[in-house]
Amino acid sequence: MIETADAEPEYDDTAIRFLEALWGEGYLSPGGPDEVDRVVEGLSLKGKTILDIGCGAGGVTLHLVATHRAARATGFDVERPVIETARRRAAAQGLEDRVSFVQAPPGPLPFTGSSFDVVFSKDALLHVPDKDALFAEIFRVLKPGGVFAASNWMIGHDAEPSLEMKAYVAAEGLSFAMASPARYAEAMRRAGFTGIAVRDRNPWYREVAREELARLKGPLYAKAAAAVGAAYVDKNIKTWEAMQKVLDSGEHRPTHLRGWKPVG
Repeated sequence: MIETADAEPEYDDTAIRFLEALWGEGYLSPGGPDEVDRVVEGLSLKGKTILDIGCGAGGVTLHLVATHRAARATGFDVERPVIETARRRAAAQGLEDRVSFVQAPPGPLPFTGSSFDVVFSKDALLHVPDKDALFAEIFRVLKPGGVFAASNWMIGHDAEPSLEMKAYVAAEGLSFAMASPARYAEAMRRAGFTGIAVRDRNPWYREVAREELARLKGPLYAKAAAAVGAAYVDKNIKTWEAMQKVLDSGEHRPTHLRGWKPVG
């Protein structure tokens, strides 16, 4: 995660174009709208106010309003390029009256307490090193009775990462601060969440990532190379190959989280 609002972004326009070519317009993490739907499965979002932490290019935030009929959604991210992209997308879809996007540097969330019915996040919390502080903030901005629902990339343990995991993280070149599902659940408990649920998504993404790699090497290569250059695609093919190893070993654990802020 960037240190200040003006630091060099990790998700610049090139990264946005590449990831959208792979995962769909507005999506910077895998699974598209179908995986978003799985994260909020069984929850009614109609008429609710939602905060989307790490909103990226805005596809998820807009989906939560357009498809799940949230009354209003606020997308939050620390990086300027993705927020600018998200704002353009909201305008193009005519959803500016129900969606807003906020960019601010890392730290306390720039929202008052008890502001949202739902806090959502899709594969963004791994960039935040201090999990306890993170969930204290999420708990603070939720209304009593509100729900937190997220997907996040995790590591299967809190011991020293394997050489394969270190190689994968190095290949990504991003500020990953990965922790185990147990560590996330403990941070949620410390913050005050109840009804905490953890759902392992490694079996799903292990196979999806294999398909993504095949597409990058095959039918998607020319399209992606035209968008971002062949060298950038080649680099990411090596990253996917490194990621597949730790997905197959089970050390890389994409996981869904859910928990509630008590009413009283």
